[in-house]
Amino acid sequence: MSGVTLAVAPRTDPNDAVAPQQKPLWRQQQEQNSVVGGVMGSLRVIELQLVAFIMVFSASGLVPILDLIFPAFTSAYLLLLARFAFPSHGHASGASQEIFQGSKLFRMYVVVGTTIGLFLPLAYVLGGFARSDEHAVRSATPHLFLLSFQILTENVISGLSLFSPPVRALVPVLYTVRRIFVIMDWMKDVWLNKTLPANAPINDIAWFWFGRTLAVANFAYFCINLFGFLIPRFIPRAFERYFKDRDDETHAKIQEDNLSSAPPKSHPSDKKTD
Repeated sequence: MSGVTLAVAPRTDPNDAVAPQQKPLWRQQQEQNSVVGGVMGSLRVIELQLVAFIMVFSASGLVPILDLIFPAFTSAYLLLLARFAFPSHGHASGASQEIFQGSKLFRMYVVVGTTIGLFLPLAYVLGGFARSDEHAVRSATPHLFLLSFQILTENVISGLSLFSPPVRALVPVLYTVRRIFVIMDWMKDVWLNKTLPANAPINDIAWFWFGRTLAVANFAYFCINLFGFLIPRFIPRAFERYFKDRDDETHAKIQEDNLSSAPPKSHPSDKKTD
């Protein structure tokens, strides 16, 4: 959701029976990254399961028409970029498509963002249905709808060599920019358009402030994610990777052309003796 699908460390081979004390330090570090990568892989499976659940609520008429159109427009725009602006150099999917190899601290940052941006808003929407709080459901559902499409898009294009690193890096940027405006509307709904009765019970008060805090937390996290990670680090790394691959491909073609145009070397046995 913050580009985690496009920014994962390479998986290591689990078929290694060497004792831990006999393994070099670099191998132990790789195994630690593999364990964390497995956790993130399981997290993505949970996300995809939740996406289908979220789409059911999104089809209930709670998402504005502009947010319904946005994923289609974004997908078409990404395809145009992949075809005309930043064509792929044909690298295989998998580890070669990684853009940003995050540390363990970065992965924890992503887990926190997934909790704030996906799990808690989903609980808020489900709680709104249980409490018949239509205002809460209508406020948080557009954010969940756009986030579900972002997760789907990241998971799909991360395994396709059709999309170059700049195009894949633009997915979380485009969706995060749009969702920031959606979250601003969410904050406006819960802070300005929703009031609490004077003699409200403690449960209603807790629910009221949970919605307010959650909206502010999402706004703060995704603003930090956009201006502190995606724009200054993720996007430059994607373009750096893209132009490096393009330069490598150009040099390889030049060397191939030079070898093919070079005259064949004569063998000593082919020389005529006097």
